[in-house]
Amino acid sequence: MASPKPRCSSFATTSRTHMRPSGGIIDDSFLTETKNIQNRKLSQKRKTLSCQFSIGGQLSPWPTHTSGQTILHNRKPCSYDYRKRAGSWQQHPLGTTKPRYLEQLENYLRKELLLLDLSTDSTQELRLQPYREIFEFFIEDFKTYKPLLSSIKNAYEVMLAHQREKIRALEPLKAKLVTVNEDCNERILAMRAEERYEITMLKKEKMNLLKLIDKKNEEKISLQSEVSKLRKNLAEEYLRYLTERDARKILIADLNELRYQREDMSLAQSPGIWGEDPVKLTLALKMTRQDLTRTQMELNTMKANFGDVVPRRDFEMQEKTNKDLQEQLDSLRDDYEEVCKEHEILLQLHMTTLKERDQFHSELQEIQRTSTPRPDWSKCEDVVAGGPDRWQMLAEGKNSDQLVDVLLEEIGEGLLREKDFFPGLGYGEAIPPFLRFDGIVENKKPTKKDVVNLLKDAWKQRLVEEQKEKFPDFFFNFLEHRFGPGEAMAWAYTIFENIKLFRSNEVMSQFYAVLMGKRSENVYIKQKETVAQLLKEMTNADSQNEGLITMEHLSTVLKSTFPFKKEEKIQELMEAGGWHPNSSNADLLNYRSLFTEDEEGQSTPFVQKLWEQYVDEKDEYLRELKQELGMELHNEVTLPQIREALISIDPSLEKQTLNSYLIQAFQLPMTELPEEGEEKEESIVVQLKIALQRLQMIDIRRMGSREPEPAS
Repeated sequence: MASPKPRCSSFATTSRTHMRPSGGIIDDSFLTETKNIQNRKLSQKRKTLSCQFSIGGQLSPWPTHTSGQTILHNRKPCSYDYRKRAGSWQQHPLGTTKPRYLEQLENYLRKELLLLDLSTDSTQELRLQPYREIFEFFIEDFKTYKPLLSSIKNAYEVMLAHQREKIRALEPLKAKLVTVNEDCNERILAMRAEERYEITMLKKEKMNLLKLIDKKNEEKISLQSEVSKLRKNLAEEYLRYLTERDARKILIADLNELRYQREDMSLAQSPGIWGEDPVKLTLALKMTRQDLTRTQMELNTMKANFGDVVPRRDFEMQEKTNKDLQEQLDSLRDDYEEVCKEHEILLQLHMTTLKERDQFHSELQEIQRTSTPRPDWSKCEDVVAGGPDRWQMLAEGKNSDQLVDVLLEEIGEGLLREKDFFPGLGYGEAIPPFLRFDGIVENKKPTKKDVVNLLKDAWKQRLVEEQKEKFPDFFFNFLEHRFGPGEAMAWAYTIFENIKLFRSNEVMSQFYAVLMGKRSENVYIKQKETVAQLLKEMTNADSQNEGLITMEHLSTVLKSTFPFKKEEKIQELMEAGGWHPNSSNADLLNYRSLFTEDEEGQSTPFVQKLWEQYVDEKDEYLRELKQELGMELHNEVTLPQIREALISIDPSLEKQTLNSYLIQAFQLPMTELPEEGEEKEESIVVQLKIALQRLQMIDIRRMGSREPEPAS
């Protein structure tokens, strides 16, 4: 019996006819015509194969009743002998051989499945078409059950069409959902950045307001002390004037009494007195003597009471002289205190100078003992690529140690470009994950500019993401996304060799430190945020939007952005920005030029000085922490000791920031950090040298002044 001829699946044609990539639908007339063509093909196929698949309208019940089966001989199904033998197939016993009808159906199904193209998106629907045709053959052969089987088939077809339409309707919603999700993520990132900026500004405003409150409280205390002093002086003056008033009244009364006595005495000495009665005269004399005695007593009392009283004019003159002398005394006392302070400062400076002199003297002796002749760097002009001009540019402002680094970079760059391949480092645990490879990788030989641009793109993508994966894994995934999985390892080795060589390049050196785990990436992010904030403050100070500000505005912006920097640090930043001692505050400065970079990523001296001061301040902070602990580097330190030392050197440190420092120093998870006062705090120890190295990796800086501010 001939098997069905290979043909293209009609269902595949139907699927390609019904669906388009854009989700559109072809008009119903074309679909109807296509279905009619398919039905005609199916009817022709059924007529051709009905003689092959039908056995007189009956099928073998294999394998349910194997004893009642017959063996089909190699005869044509439509021949007379075949029909003659078909009626008596029940009488001949048969083995467990599979019926030929079933074998033909299976062979037909297998061939149809092999002819299908399973590389398209509609693979499952294409696989369904041969099964549909087999089911159609069953419907045609089983006339009795044809209505029931047809209704079953139609029900499934209707349901499949319904599900297909439902999927087609949901595809635009899926694309819209992806778009909405991306928009929401971008908004969330923008809101987080804005919140971080607002929190920073509010903290700065809080610090400024606290300083203003303290200043007002100091003024209030000063005014209260002045008021108390003035009240005391007023009470003394009032008591003095009251005493003087009473004394004056007593003096006036005594003077009046003396005048009256004088008048009485003048009357007694008149001529008519000699004719008076002697008794009266005796009595008058007695009374006069008594008045004289009383007056004498009062005079003595007045002398005793007012013997020390001076005239008001003399008193005012003495008071003025005393006031002038007191002012001179206060001025001399202030001058004396100032001279004492200057004397102490000069003594400290003298001691420091002596120590430095001794140190320099010892270093000079050591250098004189071990030093070699100073190299002649002009010999490098003919060796370095670019000639004398490029060497002068590279050597400008650098000491011998830095010149050695520059020379090594130039030599290493030439050797690196001569290499065509890098040997793989293997799969050891000490090998970074992005370099684990066994074999030979190609050297891509990019320029320094290409490497810097690639690293900048990596930082941009890192800032956009939420930093869920480790930085080395992110770096390798970035290279795979940028250059493909086949070229990622070659670029990883190439970039690693370049950033390891060019340590003088800021972008490469910082990326190398973060990539090798020597520095936290938050240090780089915080530095970029600080530079961006400084540029924003200068832009706000530029009211005319001309890109120019005065030196006075530059100083104000620096002091407001860095409130804890000393005056000499602010002066260094201004000098790096272009300020000179002989220039005036009204000179204009192009502040945007302070934040530019060249093609190799090198920043301006202003940004470089900002980074140098940050590194120096971090070292000074950790040095104060070590001095506060008072331990050697090899000693072990507990968690409460570091907590107390940090609070002592930086009282303004917030609890969240303090906890982050402790987590980094002791490498503890956030959930396992004990609260202050818990017993298990004493059991958490680490070597002081290791703790300081771990803190050196992160962004650690002073949050306030070490001396506590006076209470109001």
